[in-house]
Order: sequence, then C-alpha cells, then structure tokens
Amino acid sequence: MDKTDLLILRALQQNARLTTKELAAKVHLSTTPVFERVRKMEREGIISAYTTVLNAEKLNRGFVVFCQVKLNRLGRDIAHNFAQTIAAIPEVTECYNISGRYDYLLKIHAPNMKYYQEFVLNVLGTIEHLGSLESTFVMDEIKHEYGICLPDDVK
Repeated sequence: MDKTDLLILRALQQNARLTTKELAAKVHLSTTPVFERVRKMEREGIISAYTTVLNAEKLNRGFVVFCQVKLNRLGRDIAHNFAQTIAAIPEVTECYNISGRYDYLLKIHAPNMKYYQEFVLNVLGTIEHLGSLESTFVMDEIKHEYGICLPDDVK
C-alpha cells in the first residue's frame, strides 16, 4: 500500500459509485493503473464489499437499540450456534463478541418500542442459552461513519 492506494480508498469510502475514470482524475493517474490497483485491493480483501447506505428513518426502521447479551453458558458450540442464529435475524444489523459483563453487543433496527418489545419476547427470548440482556435506546445519532480512519501516510 502506498499513498496512491490510500487516496483511492479514501475516495471510494466517500463515494463507491465513482467510475474508474472519475477515480483516476481524483488521484491524478490514468484509468488503467487505477483499475488495476482497485482490482488488486479487492483480490487481497482490503476492499471487501460495496454497499448502499439506506435511510432507516424513511424505511420505518429508525428506532435503534443497542442490546447487550449475556449467555447463561459459554462454549465453542454454544457461541457458534448463537452467532449463526443472530446472523439470520434481519433486525440485527451488527453483532460483536465483547469482553466485560456481557458476551455480545447487538445493534438492532426496529420501527418502534412496541415492535422491539415483541422482538425481545418472540425472537431474542427464544434463543437457547440466552441468560440476560440489557437494552439501550438511541435518542440521537451524533456521528455515524461507514469507513475507517486511514493513516495519513504509509511507511
């Protein structure tokens, strides 16, 4: 990775729909080397996906909850089964295995509090080995970045 690769990544994080020609103009290279650099970063897994960011509020999924989950038992199979179960639940948009008092942190999008209450009872509450959970409701989103902070230079 060099400075040009970082410039390409920064530009793509801002707008993944840039054409190769537009991207090349931004990084001051011709299209062929830019195309080759992007393909190389895709092959190496540096660029893992391109996605569309949706407006949750306009889609009636603007009620955001962070739910901390503690399992009543831990083990490789239990953790694997929990991860598979959570991966199949569309309302859960992010899931992290965390340290501390809880085992997992879930980000959940729902239309409203009543929906979330039913979701807890009928979906999360049915997961085997779920011990306890604590919900934190988002009142306002202050910062939400989809990209990652890239270094200013490469050594």
